[in-house]
Amino acid sequence: MTRFASVLLTVLICLVALGQFVQVITRYVLEIPVMGLEESLLYPTLWLYMLGAVNASRENTHIRANVLEIFLSTERQHQVLAVIGEVISLIVGIWLTTWAWEFTKYSMRVWRESPTLYLPTFYVDVALFVGLVLMMIFTACHLLMHLRALFSPIAEPAIEGGLK
Repeated sequence: MTRFASVLLTVLICLVALGQFVQVITRYVLEIPVMGLEESLLYPTLWLYMLGAVNASRENTHIRANVLEIFLSTERQHQVLAVIGEVISLIVGIWLTTWAWEFTKYSMRVWRESPTLYLPTFYVDVALFVGLVLMMIFTACHLLMHLRALFSPIAEPAIEGGLK
């Protein structure tokens, strides 16, 4: 899974970079804009954005401002803070996922098309829902890991020199 995610993200970022390069060269150097290039770049750009967020959620590498950790001294306190953070993330994420599902249903019903190339924009719109669902799955997995660490029995520190 890790290999697939890294290959997919690499391909998407290369597509976006190549498309932007072609657009800059044709528009500003050759002064011949390519019609529809911006529309076609919308697909890999939005999927790259959402799948990048999913990857950060999978790796648990989202940017965080954990100021409270400075004041906490024990590992148990850190785990409690992590559980609270994951629960809040899960609540807000599920709320946003329900909105994304409503938007996806709307997008499927309306079936809009891009103005120049007449590409269905549903495949761009669905990226939001897919990304949020995957992020919520990984957030739930991280919550379970933190809960397991919080409620697991704490190992007694080893006594130096063995038993007496």
